[in-house]
Amino acid sequence: MTPSVFGQIWVNSPHCASGYYTIYGEESLQADHFNTKLSFGDPQTLWARTGYLGFIKRTELLDASGDRHDALFVVGSLDETLELRGLRYHPIDIETSVSRSHRSIAESAVFTWTNLLVVVAELSGSEQEALDLVPLVTNVVLEEHHLIVGVVVIVDPGVIPINSRGEKQRMHLRDSFLADQLDPIYVAYNM
Repeated sequence: MTPSVFGQIWVNSPHCASGYYTIYGEESLQADHFNTKLSFGDPQTLWARTGYLGFIKRTELLDASGDRHDALFVVGSLDETLELRGLRYHPIDIETSVSRSHRSIAESAVFTWTNLLVVVAELSGSEQEALDLVPLVTNVVLEEHHLIVGVVVIVDPGVIPINSRGEKQRMHLRDSFLADQLDPIYVAYNM
């Protein structure tokens, strides 16, 4: 097997939808997601773009014939990626690094604001630790992702909004940050 390429997952199946349905029952066709054709291969084959990024990798698992098989690894939504310095980053990668940087960080979330990376970290320890977290957060992001953090916001637990499926609502968090509604414990600007 050749090395896998990281990219958007496209699906071709007789069970693919031809569009989204609105609450009024009408079909809303999204030309950029449905009925898309590749520039190579069969020109009659229609594909649906999932909007998710992923890659295929050979696994150690065996299929019914006893051969090792390939597995699709879904990385996350293309809409959630952050574009900084012309490169795309997945928020969950940066957030995992931040959360691992200190035991007092309960949860973290990242987003961009005017080309700056903003890190919001929920503090589960004492407020005296808030100031100590800033260099830890900026260093871990620089070392592991080669990105400079523009703003670090330390908040109380439960400030990062989570939807009913357990997904972080980063755009709601960004809106609250811009509206100065986070009630932070500490904010550090690195501009």
